Amino acid sequence: MKHNWILIIVVLALFVSCKDEVLPKPKAMLRLDYPNAEYKDLPADCSYTFDLNTLSEVKENKDCSLVLDYPMMKGSIYITYKPVKDNLNTLLTDAQKLSYEHVVKADNIVEQPFVNSSDGVYGMFYEVSGNAASQSQFYVTDSINHFVTGSLYFYAKPNYDSILPAAFYMQKDVRRIMETLRWKK
Repeated sequence: MKHNWILIIVVLALFVSCKDEVLPKPKAMLRLDYPNAEYKDLPADCSYTFDLNTLSEVKENKDCSLVLDYPMMKGSIYITYKPVKDNLNTLLTDAQKLSYEHVVKADNIVEQPFVNSSDGVYGMFYEVSGNAASQSQFYVTDSINHFVTGSLYFYAKPNYDSILPAAFYMQKDVRRIMETLRWKK
């Protein structure tokens, strides 16, 4: 009888130990590939023009403010136009203040001046890292007649790690907007 119990325990041990071993999944990152950017002229009747990514959908307001919508990335670049009429200091202060309102959630804000003296375009690009609402902002002006600001926003609650690939892609477009912006005569 004693040998029967030992046999039963050995058989049960074999059944219990023959399960598939559970292994933890290795760490992985989500891979998001976006197509190479192709650009065309902005099809708007405004005081300015720039190269526009063909992936974006343009929504134009009467005052030449635009929304460049990127449905694939669930984000938009909001562009606002203001004429300069003895209010340049106010416009500059407002644009700089708007960029630094994100400092509460941002890990870092990097300022990068922009100068294109041959076309009369001067401004600042703000790259925001961290869980801020906007991942980049900019303003450009000719200091005499025109002032344009832009902000990049996503449709989701900010999670920097998740939106990083889309943020990098769209930040390149923001830089392209600044680099190719021209004032119409």
